[in-house]
Amino acid sequence: MQQREPSASESYFWPSVWAIGLHVLVFAMLFVSFAMTPELPPSKPIVQATLYQLKSKSQATTQTNQKIAGEAKKTASRQTEVEQLEQKKVEQEAVKAAEQKKADAAQKAEEAREAAEAKKAEEAAKATEAKKAAEAKKADEAKKAAEKQQADIAKKKAEEEAKKQAEEEAKKQAAEDAKKKAAEEAKKKAAEDAKKKAAAEDAKKKAAEEAKKKAAADAQKKKAQEAARKSAEDKKAQALAELLSDTTERQQALADEQGDQVAGDFDDLIRMRAAEGWARPPSARKGMTVVLQVNMLPDGTITNVSVLRSSGDGPFDSSAVAAMKNIGRLTEMQGMKPSDFNRYRSFKMTFTPEDLAL
Repeated sequence: MQQREPSASESYFWPSVWAIGLHVLVFAMLFVSFAMTPELPPSKPIVQATLYQLKSKSQATTQTNQKIAGEAKKTASRQTEVEQLEQKKVEQEAVKAAEQKKADAAQKAEEAREAAEAKKAEEAAKATEAKKAAEAKKADEAKKAAEKQQADIAKKKAEEEAKKQAEEEAKKQAAEDAKKKAAEEAKKKAAEDAKKKAAAEDAKKKAAEEAKKKAAADAQKKKAQEAARKSAEDKKAQALAELLSDTTERQQALADEQGDQVAGDFDDLIRMRAAEGWARPPSARKGMTVVLQVNMLPDGTITNVSVLRSSGDGPFDSSAVAAMKNIGRLTEMQGMKPSDFNRYRSFKMTFTPEDLAL
């Protein structure tokens, strides 16, 4: 702990107190010495004998008396001188004693002053030593603080260097990870692109095959329709000719045969229209078969389609029902005889992925 350096007023406080106390002591001793000074004996009055001449006395007596008075006066004078000398001696001794007391008091005051000065010097020396110790302690603390500051700076610098190195390592690792990730992404993207390209090529190839297949089916269907139309027309003309030339029984037989032929032609027409409106589901597989129950009006409008026997695959059954409903109305049915149309009021339709059959 650093000692506080005393101020100028604090440095002179105790010496001033000691000096004032010393002066008070000196004055007290002087007062006591004067109070204790013995009282001098009172001076004896000089007896002067005056002899008065009596009228009745003689001249001799007068002279004798004058002589006696003179001797008495001399004796009194000598006694007075002795008393004065003794008084003076007592006074001198008192003064000397007072001076001695004063000297002793002065000596004691001097000793007290010297002691006070010595104590002051000692206190000053102690203060100086304390100040030097405080300064040394302060210097030591400053040195320790400087060393600590240098150590903190070095530690901070080391931490910053370590942090900087760690950041550089992290950046380097991040760059390597990013490079590796980019390579993996590029590889993955290349694989996906190749996969997409292959899928696109497969789709394109499949679409081309589907288009080719559809074109062939359309051509075949058109050819079949044309052949069916031409055959129906030929058969109708032949039947009509035969009806005109043969007997009634023959005409009836030919009419029944013609009805069966016409019914067969309409079966082909229904298959063809159903095939046109059928969207093949992805779940359709070879061997699947669904049987539908179809209701139709005489004008060729299909009123209801329901599943009579399921294939076991819901999407395939739904696609078959939708294909029949998509026909909507067969205008060709309007010219049929009621007897021929009766079989189409409610009929069964069998769907398979490979072909459509009644």
